[in-house]
Amino acid sequence: MNANLSRRQLLATGGLGALAMASPGMVAASVDVNRGLRGSAQRSVIFVLLCGGPSHIDTWDLKPEAPDEIRGPYRPVATSVPGMRISELHTHLAPMANQFTLIRSMTHVGNISNHFDAMHHLLSGQANAPADSPYLGSIVSRVRPTERNIANYVWLIRCVGDPVFCAPNIGSGGHLGAQYQPLFVGNANNHPAMATFRAPEELQPAVGPERLHDRRRLLDTVNSSGEARDWDQLQRRAIDLANGPGGRQVFELHRESPAVRSRYGMHPLGQNLLLARRLVEAGVSFVTVNGWTGSAPGQTGGGPPASSWDMHGSEMGMGSAFGSGSYGMGWCLPCLDQGLSALLTDLRERGLLENTLVVAMGEFGRTPRINQPNVLPGRQHWPSCWSAILAGGGIRGGAVWGATDRIGAYVTDRPVRVQDLGATIYHSLGLAPETRLGRDGFTRPISTGTPMHDLFG
Repeated sequence: MNANLSRRQLLATGGLGALAMASPGMVAASVDVNRGLRGSAQRSVIFVLLCGGPSHIDTWDLKPEAPDEIRGPYRPVATSVPGMRISELHTHLAPMANQFTLIRSMTHVGNISNHFDAMHHLLSGQANAPADSPYLGSIVSRVRPTERNIANYVWLIRCVGDPVFCAPNIGSGGHLGAQYQPLFVGNANNHPAMATFRAPEELQPAVGPERLHDRRRLLDTVNSSGEARDWDQLQRRAIDLANGPGGRQVFELHRESPAVRSRYGMHPLGQNLLLARRLVEAGVSFVTVNGWTGSAPGQTGGGPPASSWDMHGSEMGMGSAFGSGSYGMGWCLPCLDQGLSALLTDLRERGLLENTLVVAMGEFGRTPRINQPNVLPGRQHWPSCWSAILAGGGIRGGAVWGATDRIGAYVTDRPVRVQDLGATIYHSLGLAPETRLGRDGFTRPISTGTPMHDLFG
């Protein structure tokens, strides 16, 4: 056996074939014969991106004393944390508020009122982010490679449809290169709430289980020389990836009990959150979950997998933002409440929460004033302030960070810029914000923000 066996040949030997090596988001095991396989990253991130931008005033920063045209129809309810009140639609998250921190003072630098730019800056963890900026998952994949699986950065349902919803570099890796873009999993016609859900083609083995077994026996036969034995661990790993928990099996949600699946909710968001838990359990470092909730019961369409939370109301033909349709809080918020609470519970029960940072947020907030309140009401884009939930990854629960004014228009205490959020994510992962990356001799710090150190401990 040739010790100069290429990684492409290695994966082909294991049954994955050349396609896997050419696919985005993939990393192959590398070996130092003196030290063996490198260890995997200790911590992971699940970033729940509520594409479209949910209203902070109707979710996590309600203003019950504001005028009718501001406050909306929902009332705040008490949580398990004294003084923290959130929407009455959060029947599952309210009792477990002591497990997460609520950020009420997110703010963009400048008037970024379109999805495209807001997502670009949020996902890159930078204000005024250059056009070729890589996103958080790409950076983590570059700095914290994992050897436990072939995908280190996964995006569950890429935002599609109208391009205004899609951040430009989710499929490029920015200046780091295409090898650090995510593995995209699922779409409107193939998502894990469907009985026909199928793992990405990149993870379909080139041969069946019996052929893989035969190849393993062949490897056992030929790996008799000292030189070849140096590669034995990698060869076995390639076979395990093709048919093991780091490959297709992680996408096989039927392996979960019906009770667990039901706890998350049988809708795209709930089942993608369950899949995210399985991915970090398998060693994936960064998972972005598109917050798409799918179509409400009795409806079809529900918009492209990007826009559930873009609740403009009748102005854009979306129905009432306060109704139970596909673009209504009455459908979307209970889906989030069910899925996110199940994720936090599941991670805690499995001993994974301490090492998994969960972030749930949109790219901006919504206007305090309700648009067209007497028709089908909604709210417009509002970059000046919005809210986020952080849990796990060393974050202490039961805290509220920051505040907004009496109508939820502007931050009045402890503002958090997108670069501060990015720096906090890196801090949770043990990465120094001043770490520099780049190519062609030009390097940039991964963050110019300040971590929220007070959230930890």
